[in-house]
Amino acid sequence: MRLPGLAAREESAAARLAAAPLVPLALGVGAAARLRRALHRRGLLRARRLPCRVVCVGSLLVGGAGKTPVAAWLAAGLAQRGRRVAIASRGHGGRRGADPVVVSDGRRVVAGGAAAGDEAQLLAAHAPGVPVLVARERTRAGLRALSLFGAEILVLDDGFQHHRLRRNLDVVLFDAGLGFGNGWVVPRGPLREPASAVRWAHAVGVLDGELPPEEEAVLARFAPGAFRFRARRRATALRPLGGGPAQAPAWLRGRSVGMLAGIARPASLRRTLEAEGARVVAERGFADHHRYRPGDVAGLAAETALWITTEKDAPKIHPAWVGAADVRVLAIEAEVDQAPAVLDWIEARLR
Repeated sequence: MRLPGLAAREESAAARLAAAPLVPLALGVGAAARLRRALHRRGLLRARRLPCRVVCVGSLLVGGAGKTPVAAWLAAGLAQRGRRVAIASRGHGGRRGADPVVVSDGRRVVAGGAAAGDEAQLLAAHAPGVPVLVARERTRAGLRALSLFGAEILVLDDGFQHHRLRRNLDVVLFDAGLGFGNGWVVPRGPLREPASAVRWAHAVGVLDGELPPEEEAVLARFAPGAFRFRARRRATALRPLGGGPAQAPAWLRGRSVGMLAGIARPASLRRTLEAEGARVVAERGFADHHRYRPGDVAGLAAETALWITTEKDAPKIHPAWVGAADVRVLAIEAEVDQAPAVLDWIEARLR
């Protein structure tokens, strides 16, 4: 059931009426998620423990909470402190079998996007020196990381609902622009499980702003002892889709741009572009993990000359498809407030 305190982001009366048939489905999904978590926590469903420390970076929401950039930041930060770290991802969007796939061995990328998936390619790019592996079953990826790379810390990207692997630390992220959404579980809302599941978070991070008081009250109720930190998505570079020298994001200031993205929360990209001073005058949006075809990007130049896409989308768009349009790829990283203190706290918990 939706918590009453989350009504601040609720929809219009018309939207509520249209979504009413989804309420029974959402109640069923929420009950199933609550039961599955309870069975694992009580040991009635098996969960594997690995002979290494496991840190999960996850979210209560479907997509778009900043999990991948924060997981890359965390893994890279721990590696810089001399820890042997590997990242395990489910490799969403990749074509793979049951066996783990090594995407990066920490020195070079050894598997392409077709096998690895979108997020794994980003993790490899933004966590240099850290091996990245993907598998449907994250336990298998962890075992491979142990055997190949001697990992002492395994960082799970998007693993808060992956109960088959025990964790030493759960980090749960929220996008300040979305928060808990309308408070409903899918398909009525954006939550993967009821909002009360945040009680199992050891740390809570909020990206790109602050949560409203109603949602802070939910965190105070269910996760009063969670370590809190703030972060933001920061644009770091802008490069041509077809390759070439990168430019600083400040180049966007005062320019009119189109947004070309197949991501879960395009509003976060819009906020980043507007923060750099760009004016978004056109948009072509697709579903998360969209596999592009030439027709998807035909006629871009007729709408506006300059288009911005994401690192997640760029490998799936052939430069020849965009015609006369100038398409640039925006690189984004997580910038964490008081980063050394956050890493100190995580290391202390892992010890």
